[in-house]
Amino acid sequence: MKIDGRDGSDNIEDRRSVNRSGGKKLGGLTGVIVVGLIAYVTSGGDMGAVLQAVLSNATSPAQTSAAQPSRQEGQYTKLVSVVLKDTEDVWSQDLAKYGVKYHKPKLVMYRGSTRSGCGTAQSSMGPFYCPADKKIYVDLGFFDELKRNFGANGDFAEAYVIAHEVGHHVQDELGILPKVHKMQSRVSKTEANRLSVKIELQADCFAGVWARLDENKNHILERGDIDEALNAASQIGDDTLQKHAQGYAVPDSFTHGTSKQRTEWFYRGFNSGDIKACNTFKVL
Repeated sequence: MKIDGRDGSDNIEDRRSVNRSGGKKLGGLTGVIVVGLIAYVTSGGDMGAVLQAVLSNATSPAQTSAAQPSRQEGQYTKLVSVVLKDTEDVWSQDLAKYGVKYHKPKLVMYRGSTRSGCGTAQSSMGPFYCPADKKIYVDLGFFDELKRNFGANGDFAEAYVIAHEVGHHVQDELGILPKVHKMQSRVSKTEANRLSVKIELQADCFAGVWARLDENKNHILERGDIDEALNAASQIGDDTLQKHAQGYAVPDSFTHGTSKQRTEWFYRGFNSGDIKACNTFKVL
């Protein structure tokens, strides 16, 4: 992805020098959790614990992130800032076509743990969007884990992660998230999981729409970028993650979608460049 010499967003809140914890657990947040590293209790068990088993060795991810900042952290910071700025420009313009004013979200960079409007954010949860405070939370050490443990390399794999979380904010702006949360509170856990899958796949699709519109406007893509995003989406499908962690998959516990679904919906958004192509609630 072309980022050199490009402007970054002003909506960055840098808490990397602060290590705060406490508050209620983030596990109560449903339907807006990112890309695989989650603290969502499903019928198949605590997926946060499943992923912790994949990622952990002797040292926890939170300790690693706090004690050993990535050597590439400066590059990550620049990339996150540029991608966030691009999403601001793209979604402000695109949603205006539908009479929706886009309110730019804040992105919080932290290390180890911090407080969010949804409770305590921890690095082992991965990036996530919190609708309570309209902020995206990212421990930059996650990108190292993405490469090391899942083979998701490349700057556009990282851009996809940010664009997916921004996709959740777009859902919030369109009123989709609150409606789905109400629906989830009235149904069984299995059905709530299915609704969560639809939310996550739509965020993947929105990430693809952003990539297409940004490419049309700013020519951001380099050779292999889309393959990097598709590989990242594939590596963090529920089926792939569960098989890595426990040797088998439990479809009723899926909350993000299979690897195939995640890549297909990102590509659907990229090919169309149109949010109307991302109605997972109608198709699935």
